[in-house]
Amino acid sequence: MFDKGMSRRTFLGLGGTAAVAAGLGLAGCGGGGDDASSGSGSGGADATLTAGLAYQNQGNLDPLSTSSATGMAANWCVAEGFFEFDYAKMEAFAALAASEDIEKVSDTEYKVQFREGAKFSDGTAVTPDDVIKSWQRAAGIDEEYKGNIYEPMLTFIDAVEADGDTGVTFKLKNAFDPEIMKKRLCIIKICPASMSKDELTKLPVGTGPWKYDESNEQSIKLSVNENYNGPKPASNPVEFTVLVDNDPRVTAMTEGTTMVCEAVPAEQIANFEGQGITVDKVQGFNLPFFMFNLKKKPFDDVRVRQAFFYAVDVEKIIENALDGLAQPATCYLPENFPGYHKASTVYTYDVDKAKSLLEEAGATGTKLTLQTTDTAWIKEIAASIQQDLIAAGLEVELNSQKSSDLYANQATPDASGVCPYDVVLASGDPSVFGNDPDLLMSWFYGDGIWTQSRYGWQGMEKCTELQTLMAKAVTETGDAQQDTWNQCFDLLAEQVPLYPLFHRVTPTGVWADKIDGFQAIGCTGIDLVGCKAK
Repeated sequence: MFDKGMSRRTFLGLGGTAAVAAGLGLAGCGGGGDDASSGSGSGGADATLTAGLAYQNQGNLDPLSTSSATGMAANWCVAEGFFEFDYAKMEAFAALAASEDIEKVSDTEYKVQFREGAKFSDGTAVTPDDVIKSWQRAAGIDEEYKGNIYEPMLTFIDAVEADGDTGVTFKLKNAFDPEIMKKRLCIIKICPASMSKDELTKLPVGTGPWKYDESNEQSIKLSVNENYNGPKPASNPVEFTVLVDNDPRVTAMTEGTTMVCEAVPAEQIANFEGQGITVDKVQGFNLPFFMFNLKKKPFDDVRVRQAFFYAVDVEKIIENALDGLAQPATCYLPENFPGYHKASTVYTYDVDKAKSLLEEAGATGTKLTLQTTDTAWIKEIAASIQQDLIAAGLEVELNSQKSSDLYANQATPDASGVCPYDVVLASGDPSVFGNDPDLLMSWFYGDGIWTQSRYGWQGMEKCTELQTLMAKAVTETGDAQQDTWNQCFDLLAEQVPLYPLFHRVTPTGVWADKIDGFQAIGCTGIDLVGCKAK
């Protein structure tokens, strides 16, 4: 804990979960003295960079398969691809690569060299075999990684081969926009080929500025990687504290247990600013989505799916639950993202149209359970959505659960090949991998776990049409590419098998006088690369 005038009595007065959470941060900051307001551990190399995260630590830190918001944030500190993403600028920069450019051999062949002297945090040198194995795992080619959730974003790579002892050659299936390819290589974090999947899941080793010390449901602790020789060295240890519920996350920040707070609740922004905490608000991709079980009636009927989007008063939810910190979806992409195009179908609140569509489809009065994750802001908007759907003529029950439980128990097919759920309301943010339109569509709509098993769209006519358009767009550039992407966005807005209600503005709180180099980002997670304690 750093010094911001907090007394030990105040700390001990924290109740329940907040006290537990704050206590974790205290331990990480070298606390435990008689006077917690002494400023012990604040500033300099001995200080710990502390952050309160809003999403669970789901236990999978594997840099080649995790989609956990918390796991991703930790891995940005620990693991590197040839290129990494600057999430404030939304640009790729050379990380493990020796230069900012990839060497073009032909339209379907590119070479990349390692950073000279690059080593993993265990002291072993990076080899081409590590790169090849990492690609095979991320792309789902390795047997243990079959069906990997990253697979749809990497299908354009046909092979990776050694190029001497310090580089590799990427051979592509077809021509691919090289600017998109450079960003896409950020996804393939280079990990030791010798590590097992189980080892990578628990405490992976990477070439980044930090290394893992400990990970559990409550926190993740990192220390400085003394073998790192890249452009953004670390100076301080890091402790991420998992504080899913708003109250303990807010308390940890206002009491000075954490230096950075992810997803500041809208109603707390004025309080934070009044106490001297800087709150940066960044429009991002992060979205709540409806996902429909297309293998269950009546959700296989596009009219029913569209009725859900007309039934929900999104403007009211944004104003009442998010204090205006979101942008209604007018496309799969938010308006500030490259490639944005206002879709041919934009849903606005129209309960009469929702009722009419349900009646046409013979679905009025359908009984369903809306499965939701237990993410705090999803829980906050779920009741309002439930009431809107009931007003449109549906009978809706809510069931909230951990994200990991939802996808394991509801969005995994049973013996009959059908998932148990009816409709899911959850949050998603593939912009943690990058911001190009193809990547963002490939996450939810590529030929992978989402379309194959979670909502069952793979093989249907419109899914095939979309994926054909996506494959065409990445071979194009300029206006032709944008025209093809526009067709994709129009198709998605019409079919809505999984589609956003709005895109969130992400408020992030920071004690700016305690941490140097911090920049708020619009996606889930906290990016501490390049930061140090003041």
